[in-house]
Order: sequence, then structure tokens, then C-alpha cells
Amino acid sequence: MSNVEIKTLDKGPLLVTGTVTLTDADGGVYATEQETIALCRCGHSANKPFCDGSHKAQAFDDCCRVSA
Repeated sequence: MSNVEIKTLDKGPLLVTGTVTLTDADGGVYATEQETIALCRCGHSANKPFCDGSHKAQAFDDCCRVSA
């Protein structure tokens, strides 16, 4: 089994690195053959669930941090 890392980017997407299967609510599987995929967090992407950079034009402002 490969290691998977999910990293939040300040004011940007979730970066998922590793071999994953991304499935929608109906059981459809997205093609995710790249080593790293970026998942939209802002809700404005025209290519959901993937990030297309729309967060930049929408001034998306979220910086996730681990609570102490």
C-alpha cells in the first residue's frame, strides 16, 4: 500500500499526493492517474472536484491550521 498525503494550501486547494481512488456520491470514479491532484476548496472551480485556480479570482481566504 502506498503512502498518501493530503496537504492544505493557504488560500488554495487540497493537494493529494499518492495513489488514491476518487469516487463521487453516485459511485462514479474520477480518473486520477497523476501522482498529485488538487481538490477545490473554494467551490468556484469549473472543473469540480478538481481545482482550476478560480480561488485566486474569488479572493478565497482560508488558512487551515491544526488546533493545539
